[in-house]
Amino acid sequence: MSWLAKMIVSVEDGLKNDKTDSYSWHKKPWECFPNDPDKKRDFLTRLDSMEGVFCLWMLAQEKPICPSWCLPENFSLKEIAPSFLSHRYYAFDLRANPVKTISKRGLNDEILYRANGKRKHGKRIPIVKIDELSAWIKRKGNIRCRDNVNGADVPGGFRIVEEYPLEIRPMTENYFRKVEKTDGKVHRAYHGSVQFRGTLEVTNQAHFSATYHNGIGSAKGFGLGLFLLAPVNL
Repeated sequence: MSWLAKMIVSVEDGLKNDKTDSYSWHKKPWECFPNDPDKKRDFLTRLDSMEGVFCLWMLAQEKPICPSWCLPENFSLKEIAPSFLSHRYYAFDLRANPVKTISKRGLNDEILYRANGKRKHGKRIPIVKIDELSAWIKRKGNIRCRDNVNGADVPGGFRIVEEYPLEIRPMTENYFRKVEKTDGKVHRAYHGSVQFRGTLEVTNQAHFSATYHNGIGSAKGFGLGLFLLAPVNL
């Protein structure tokens, strides 16, 4: 059992409560769990900016409560029963952080390998080309993530239905700043956000349920990777 919360906050109130970038929104959701101050981030969020308001979505295993910075009438909560994930087809809306890892290279531009024969990974860079983004979301249906314990690929449990349009909006850059508690230094960075809209078919319900609850891609702690789903009949 899980819960999907929706919180509407005016831009004016957001500025008053220091919610000005993705890092400040990254911290605020913990206030939905006041009885568990040491709670790990086992929930997903998504922030939509609309005319005059912010809309924050949250998918959590623990039932969230309305935080102080959201008016009660602007807080809605829906219980996600296991049966919701039993459908075959869904229309989906996803904001994600598609990236690819560049292999490390030597002085002569040769690819460097580890002792176990695997490539040494360098920095991750955003994916921006439409054809590569399309390939990325389709690949996620077969490989959700890499299992850090045994190195195996974890199936995503879905496929993109190519007979229906797949809308991919250009990447937007979400800049934020983080102040280190130890020395007070300010670090500035950004995450690339790409919105995908389309239709998917569930190929393995157990794997897809895990994908839905765990999210897709990187930067999930910064409001990316959460599927918004609506069952459809094809």
